[in-house]
Amino acid sequence: MIDCSDELTTKVLDAAFEVHRELGPGLLESVYEAALAIACIELGLTCSRQVPVKAKFRGHDLGVGFRADLIIEESLLLEIKVVDSVLPVHIAQAMTYMKLLGFKRGYVLNFNEKLLKNGIRRISI
Repeated sequence: MIDCSDELTTKVLDAAFEVHRELGPGLLESVYEAALAIACIELGLTCSRQVPVKAKFRGHDLGVGFRADLIIEESLLLEIKVVDSVLPVHIAQAMTYMKLLGFKRGYVLNFNEKLLKNGIRRISI
């Protein structure tokens, strides 16, 4: 079951369902990322794509950088996938970004599913 307990989550997941309904499965991640960004912006949400995420230790940049696919309203991480199935490494990737960004929640969205609801993984830390 998908948790839509707040207005932001509901809007974002509804937008993801619209993107999947219009484009279907099987395209590249970058296509879904761009389309979902447009759908969120059309809803009046702030949306940033390919956001740099730096890792630091004791104030020192560790020289390892990541890029979060989408950040909505500066509080919700979305990692877009087009894979056969969401694996633990995909969840770990999203959790890493969330910890480094100080976010409490995020989603991994696998657009390679016939039904998008089967490709949604909620992450809370």
